[in-house]
Amino acid sequence: MATAPEALLAGADTDDGLMAGPPSRARVTLHRFAAHRTAVAGLAVLLLLFVLAFAGPHLTRWSYSDIDYTALRSAPSARHWWGTNRIGQDVFAQTVRGLQKSLIIGLLVGVAATGGAAVVGACAGYFGGWTDRLLTFVTDLLLIFPGFLVISVVSPRLKGGGWLVFAFLLAFFAWMVTARVVRSMAISLREREFVRAARYMGVGPLRIIARHIVPNVASFLIIDATIAVGSAVMSETALSYFGFGVQPPDVSLGTLIADGTGAAVTYPWMFFFAAGLLVVFVLAVNLVGDGLRDAIDPTSDRRGRSPRTRRGGKAAAR
Repeated sequence: MATAPEALLAGADTDDGLMAGPPSRARVTLHRFAAHRTAVAGLAVLLLLFVLAFAGPHLTRWSYSDIDYTALRSAPSARHWWGTNRIGQDVFAQTVRGLQKSLIIGLLVGVAATGGAAVVGACAGYFGGWTDRLLTFVTDLLLIFPGFLVISVVSPRLKGGGWLVFAFLLAFFAWMVTARVVRSMAISLREREFVRAARYMGVGPLRIIARHIVPNVASFLIIDATIAVGSAVMSETALSYFGFGVQPPDVSLGTLIADGTGAAVTYPWMFFFAAGLLVVFVLAVNLVGDGLRDAIDPTSDRRGRSPRTRRGGKAAAR
């Protein structure tokens, strides 16, 4: 039998355990993400790309705008690590500068477009009535608006910090389809028991949207954000390729790919470094998005099955 002091200590330990409670949702999400090896690898690659983009300019003595007239279309060497282009500019310095712009534009557009779609779609689906009709009308109007034409007309007239306006224009025309999907999901969620219970308890509508509607569509939003980041970088690349994106003397991966396309066979370093970094970035973002989706959604794992089903299968095998 346990003595009185031991019983008291045991009771204290039990009380401490009860007060500690289950782990927080953020900790569980972080643990599930850390267990997703491909997602961690994608995150590591993404961090390395950011380090390369923002630390790279300090590793070389060449600026992206410097011209070496003694090395025109020079192959990679100790003097120019990734070679030079047709007018003698250092390809490494230009590529890391272009990577900076593409990373920032892609992340800004992805976060802004997905965030705007979540707010508009959740409000339209939850409130209904005239709010739904107004927001749906604006969404449908922008869906048929010629966004590419607007960007192609406005972007060439932007100078200096115009790339921020360019990123805003990309985000402004990238949220409508997602908003309609979120609206449909919010309409079904607003009649669920936990939402009705919160409403009967007097919880405000904006708080219900923030704490009950949006978290329950988080998996879809995470996937959409990763797709939006990749699509934004590809859109920026395409627009810059045709001269409608980032304007000279600044550069992006799109302008570098456009400048090096004609020399991809004869002078491959002018094309493949920028194109390779673009492919690696989009792939890393998609891997991180898959990991975040599986970490946030407790009913999924890396093989598309729920953890309960997976444990049951292992138990049956034993």
